Amino acid sequence: MARKEKDEKTVTQTLVAEGEKYVPRLKLHYLNKVVPKLMKRFGYKNIMQVPRITKVVINVGVGEGKEDMRAIESAAKEVSLITGQKAVIKRAKRAIAGFRLRKGQPIAVTTTLRRDRMWEFLDRLINIALPRIRDFKGLSPKSFDGRGNYNLGITEQLIFPELTYDDIYRVRGMNITIVTTAETDEEAAALFRELGFPLREE
Repeated sequence: MARKEKDEKTVTQTLVAEGEKYVPRLKLHYLNKVVPKLMKRFGYKNIMQVPRITKVVINVGVGEGKEDMRAIESAAKEVSLITGQKAVIKRAKRAIAGFRLRKGQPIAVTTTLRRDRMWEFLDRLINIALPRIRDFKGLSPKSFDGRGNYNLGITEQLIFPELTYDDIYRVRGMNITIVTTAETDEEAAALFRELGFPLREE
């Protein structure tokens, strides 16, 4: 057995021993390939220093939701289909007269992904959804927030293969926030590139 195959088998066996019978492909790639590369590049002494993704937050603003309940329900259904996790409807915390918004009206849909669902979503995002964006030229490396987190705006939800035109009420965008433990944007960018995120070189 080749050294690489042996190492990958060892990682898988360890995860199974810890109770994880199914391990997402991207998570295995992170453990087997990304962690060793980042430890070597940045000189980390401890594996716990290696940046990792902790959660992914998906937000969809539905401004018309306060007047059209079907819009908010459709957005929640779409996010649930995309992520495999039930979406939560967010309501206004206070009234804003200028926007004709009353306290308690539904205005957005959100969900937070962790662990296996997070890895599966990111795998589909990187390898299936993003390449379906028309004239896609890569992700901007300037969208990190200075603390290693990344904000990505999607203009239409139909780039996700889980949805078809028959599934949606109307075309709408969403914001995806990827939260990492990286202390700098440089470390976060290195993590993203090793995971396969198509960051542009600038």
